[in-house]
Amino acid sequence: MLNCSGVELCRLQEVFISKQKTYDRIARLYDILDLPFERVRYLPVRRLLFAGLKGDLLDAGVGTGRNFPHYPKDAKVTGIDLSPAMLKRARWRKDKLGIAIDLKEMDVMAMTFAADSFDAIVSTFLFCVLDNEHQTPALIELRRVCRPGGTIHILEYEISKKPLHRFIMKLWAPWVRFAYGAEFDRNTEQYLAAAGLELVEKEFLYKDIIKLLTVRSSAG
Repeated sequence: MLNCSGVELCRLQEVFISKQKTYDRIARLYDILDLPFERVRYLPVRRLLFAGLKGDLLDAGVGTGRNFPHYPKDAKVTGIDLSPAMLKRARWRKDKLGIAIDLKEMDVMAMTFAADSFDAIVSTFLFCVLDNEHQTPALIELRRVCRPGGTIHILEYEISKKPLHRFIMKLWAPWVRFAYGAEFDRNTEQYLAAAGLELVEKEFLYKDIIKLLTVRSSAG
């Protein structure tokens, strides 16, 4: 877990509460607001996200459980999220689909799992939500709980280089920031080295705006 001073710990707690309130507020409407994007963009992407993963799997930022139908059949999955309201929706979806998953309320920057707990980790748009100063602490925690040689898949947005798409994303950015506390341009790969991680592959799965980062420990 993170080794924080008193000031740092207070700051982390403030961020935790702020993000938690954001997602508790939007939880009831989350799936409705995301539905058009889920059908067109996210559903095909989720099918690719878990390819080749098996064993003990962590879904970091599980949200309302949209990933549930795509888990590998031979995986033992644990899902974490900081929002009780989002987890309530996830538990409803778990029961509806009959999915075997252990759901826990937890902050990705201060996980309570032992080191080397998981064979693979997936985060779906989680790092879009994390502020820039929290990218490295979260990545360090993912590295800590992932077993040596394990795979970490990070799915996130990137601002399009195409003028029209870029313009539209810039128009949407204030709403995304207000509703989700998220940004399109976190550029998480720039924080990997500081966290002891290396980028194995970067692949765009939807146009040039949704990318999959395949990451491993640099010591693995």
